Amino acid sequence: MIVFPAIDIRDGKCVRLLKGEFDKETVYSDDPVEMALNWQSQGAKYIHIVDLDGARTGSQKNFEIIEKIINALDIPVQIGGGIRNLETARKIINAGAERIIIGTSAITEPYTLIEAINELEQKLVVGIDSKDGYVAIKGWEKMSARTTLDFAKEIELLGVKTIICTEISRDGTLQGPDIEGIKALVEQTEIDVVASGGVGCFNDLIKLREIGAAGAIVGKALYSGNITMEQIIEIY
Repeated sequence: MIVFPAIDIRDGKCVRLLKGEFDKETVYSDDPVEMALNWQSQGAKYIHIVDLDGARTGSQKNFEIIEKIINALDIPVQIGGGIRNLETARKIINAGAERIIIGTSAITEPYTLIEAINELEQKLVVGIDSKDGYVAIKGWEKMSARTTLDFAKEIELLGVKTIICTEISRDGTLQGPDIEGIKALVEQTEIDVVASGGVGCFNDLIKLREIGAAGAIVGKALYSGNITMEQIIEIY
């Protein structure tokens, strides 16, 4: 199981939100590049980056910083937030990202998703942001009528190989991931499922590995010291 340290960027800073609410922000660093290098130096094998401004507005707002992170690191990165078309996806891949994450457009623009699957193949990840079993879009501020599980099954049929499922109500709470929700996705699809939201301690990572999650994203727990990189290395 891959554990991804998360770097969420807003207004050029490394931040964490509580339950996806933009008015509940904690700033952890004014320098996301330095933070990424810090996790790499401690043994991280992969970095997860989200442009929060992009997720909210629909267009990349922190591309220059993301490009600097990619160029500074020797390990792969996956990028999400504000990637709503193939032009943006290509730009980020050409900058050196290993994978890009499409969220909102995967559900609002199915033809864009199909084109992305055909062109990007393994470099494409679909981010499913879930709340009470339904998919949220547009920076988590709007709810769709699609259930998380049904949507995962639909995109699996289209050829998607990897998803990141974020439980919004748990994100930033340290209260534990949605084990049952992730387990249902793992058991009822053949997709690689990366769990996000709520990871609060090392035991949460153990549980996710036991139910077959392909990966987990760790944010606040790592920044607050609840989980250490030494523990994450044990999971790899």
